[in-house]
Amino acid sequence: HFLFTNMMKNKLREHHLLCLQGFKGYGYNDSFVKNMTYINNLRKSENTTITITNKADDICRCCPNLKNDLCGNEKQNAEIIKMDNEILSKIDNSKEYDALKLFNETKHIFNSKNSVKDVCEDCCWHEECLFYKNLK
Repeated sequence: HFLFTNMMKNKLREHHLLCLQGFKGYGYNDSFVKNMTYINNLRKSENTTITITNKADDICRCCPNLKNDLCGNEKQNAEIIKMDNEILSKIDNSKEYDALKLFNETKHIFNSKNSVKDVCEDCCWHEECLFYKNLK
């Protein structure tokens, strides 16, 4: 017998915990935007769990810059890892999270421009990002 549940599981890399909070429909291409919109809606619903990873995740899989599970070129990938590590220093990636609780916790930890300086400041999306724009 099979057990069916409404539980949705997502794998997200650390910096995407912030990106999703500021997402408003921009992206690299249509496929990326549709996927990001889908994942953004899932993270706001009950019964969604998230595992945090420091590798390509469910958002990256639709990114045109993903090559051999790395973001763009080595320099770009190193920047992404640096961003991820900054968030990883404040959030445990060894467990599975309830999405609503995780994003609530993330909002409390990263609540000022100073708290995301090393993550968001050099991001190419921060001019459009609602998360970044709403920080003081």
